[in-house]
Amino acid sequence: MTVAPDSLAAALTATSVAVAAAVLLSAFWDRGAGARRVAGRAATALLCLLTAVAAAGIWVNRQVDTWTSWSTLLGRDSAAADAAAPAAGPGGGRVVTLTVAGAASGLTLHVAAYLPAAYDRQPTERFPVVEALHGYPGSPAAWLNRLAAARHLDQEISAGRMAPTVVLFPPQTPSPLLDTECTNLVHGPQAETFLTVDVPAAAAAQLRVRTDRAGWGLIGYSAGGYCATNLALRHPDRYAAAASLSGYADPGITVGDGSEHTLNDDRWRLRHLPPPAVALYLSSGRADRKAHHDAETLRCLARAPLAVTTAYVDGGGHSMSVWEATEDPAFDWLSSWLGRPVPAT
Repeated sequence: MTVAPDSLAAALTATSVAVAAAVLLSAFWDRGAGARRVAGRAATALLCLLTAVAAAGIWVNRQVDTWTSWSTLLGRDSAAADAAAPAAGPGGGRVVTLTVAGAASGLTLHVAAYLPAAYDRQPTERFPVVEALHGYPGSPAAWLNRLAAARHLDQEISAGRMAPTVVLFPPQTPSPLLDTECTNLVHGPQAETFLTVDVPAAAAAQLRVRTDRAGWGLIGYSAGGYCATNLALRHPDRYAAAASLSGYADPGITVGDGSEHTLNDDRWRLRHLPPPAVALYLSSGRADRKAHHDAETLRCLARAPLAVTTAYVDGGGHSMSVWEATEDPAFDWLSSWLGRPVPAT
């Protein structure tokens, strides 16, 4: 069995190799003489440095799940590997993979989809949908692995705190090293079009889902939190509500047309444009200064018909532990704003 680059085994192995390299450096430091000693010291020092950097990189990757297989790390079949997910949740929900051939965006990517247990029990109904957006660096696999989304969704739906809902986990970038912030980059990937046009179209064609705006919402953490609020504000005709976990009010990247300071800056939109009739849920740790400040700014700028709910965790930084602790109430809140399953016609 191949050890994945985001696994604990890979992290422990890399750490062990780095420690061994340090021991080797110590053992060979005084070996030989003259140029031979210098060459030996340089080689073992370089080995020590490379193994330390590799170990640190693997530990970071384990936290964010940017590369979920060695093929993704080498740039091969990244979309398929990113969509890899547990086959089922403990409460009867299951995870499948859709292929989204984006006619509008020109992007063809794989999207993991959580189907609640009711999806199979109630074959004559169409279900509401939430698009769950990951952070950067990261991949959709982080939702399913690090945040255990299938387990949390099973739990909330089984407890009746959330209606049976299909949850999609699309990539917000075609390349793990390219941060799109879910925008249409000038001379780059059209991520916004992929997420707001192509993904809903593919879901409607391949799954029994509602197609009206009342049945669609967004959620995201970190960069995905910005994505969720920004896409909801930009496309109120497609989404009824959005939840942001430690998201920001601006993309923090150069889009290429200056819109990072205007139309893609949520604060600018609320100051200069009529507020849309959508609902936003803004959550963060109070110690996450940027995310907390931006959430409070958006709350203060909001006016009807835009509705804003805030929920903060005492302490808490910008971390997976905060997002896993806050995803349940965020999903429950989203469900309260979205329509329920409806009879298929």
